[in-house]
Amino acid sequence: MTADTATLEGRWALITGAGRRVGACIARTLHANGAGIVIHHRSSAQPAAALAAELNARRPGSALVVQADLLDEARLVTLVAEAVAQTGRLDILVNNASSFYPTPLGSVTVDQWEDLVGTNLRAPLFLSQVALPHLREHGGNIVNLIDIHAIRPLRDHAVYGAAKAGLAMLTRAMARDLAPAVRVNGIAPGAVLWPDDGLGESTRDSIIRQIPMKRAGTPQDIAGCVLYLVRDAPYVTGQIIAVDGGRSVGW
Repeated sequence: MTADTATLEGRWALITGAGRRVGACIARTLHANGAGIVIHHRSSAQPAAALAAELNARRPGSALVVQADLLDEARLVTLVAEAVAQTGRLDILVNNASSFYPTPLGSVTVDQWEDLVGTNLRAPLFLSQVALPHLREHGGNIVNLIDIHAIRPLRDHAVYGAAKAGLAMLTRAMARDLAPAVRVNGIAPGAVLWPDDGLGESTRDSIIRQIPMKRAGTPQDIAGCVLYLVRDAPYVTGQIIAVDGGRSVGW
């Protein structure tokens, strides 16, 4: 099967944090290419339900919603069990959910550490582990959403950067350990969506000046890379693709 004729028809993808922003775009993109979608959310119940209704209107029975706090390890087991009970299988896991906020050194709290490391590193590991039997059964794959700041520190984000750096190593280690049954890759976005709480115009302009492509990315830029990795790249594993407009080579 070539990339031009490849399809995700009959496959099911679990996407964490899929109710909004980049996660929702990934869900729409994989769905448009034939996949069934399990939309995970923690507290975005209304957007997640609206997205499921949108996808099911296009293809009945092709989307469902699951709720879970990914920091609750016991809930990860029931999350996967609930999904597979309704879908009958699991082929793709996209670890997209993430906490992101500054933690200036000198004021870092244990709660911040637990949250940032928990959502960005621990949850992807343990959710992948729970999903692994189903992914192995169907020759599935995992895509982890990392960050270009896993390599280059972002000021006042030491804990977040350390967690994403750990996820980068975890991605490579899992790819080695789970091959050939399961492929594992990562995507390192650059500036794609500005934070919900806003960002000053001068700060935005400064970031754009650092990007060779001279623009911020879009959620579709990330979703397109996810689609490539899960549909068109059967010989690619253990790789982390920077989708950042060239910013990581322009520092």
